[in-house]
Amino acid sequence: MAVGILLITHSGLGPALVEVATRLLRQLPLKTEAFEVPFDADLDALLPQASAALRRVDGGEGVLILTDLFGASPSNLAARVARLGTPTRRVSALNLPMLLRVMNYAEMPLDELPAVAAAGARNGAIFDDG
Repeated sequence: MAVGILLITHSGLGPALVEVATRLLRQLPLKTEAFEVPFDADLDALLPQASAALRRVDGGEGVLILTDLFGASPSNLAARVARLGTPTRRVSALNLPMLLRVMNYAEMPLDELPAVAAAGARNGAIFDDG
């Protein structure tokens, strides 16, 4: 069993990140799915679909939910999904280094993956003045 990864993002972001990560790593070591939230979304209407996505990636050890922007609709939907009973942790400011870092530490438990994800995002931001 393993932790599942659910990306809940604005339209277009999550699937693109999953596609690039898959191309770079050849195969993702954790069950991963991207759930897109349209800009005009009714979060109540999307909750059952997001819940189903959460259940699809849950490998028995809980789900790490990655969102693009804290406080925006995808993040608010993630907060609702997290209250439905499956063990979850949430991290915002999703970027490619964050996703790759999580995949490189696939053996870690759910409680430790948020710090790994945040470190990936932080350490992936490089000021290149050269």
